[in-house]
Amino acid sequence: MKIDSISSLGNMVENKGVHTQKGKTSFSEVLKDSIQKAGELEKEADQEAIKLAKMETQDIHSTMIAIEKADLTFQLMMQVRNKIINAYEEIMRMQV
Repeated sequence: MKIDSISSLGNMVENKGVHTQKGKTSFSEVLKDSIQKAGELEKEADQEAIKLAKMETQDIHSTMIAIEKADLTFQLMMQVRNKIINAYEEIMRMQV
């Protein structure tokens, strides 16, 4: 994950206080990309586990790292989903 420097924050401010960078993807595209990457990490972890089970590799460390990366990514994705659902429910409770 790339972290932008503080000097690039000036590009984020547009008119009327909206904070978006020009030329960047939308929130839904970021979510879709994150879900796709989580799926790829899960497939990679499955492949590493299969290699270890078939004795094609003896490197249990890389297998466990791949499995933990997939697990942590999934847990993070679920927490983000929960926060989005909570925000939606809070908005729906607001009286107009």
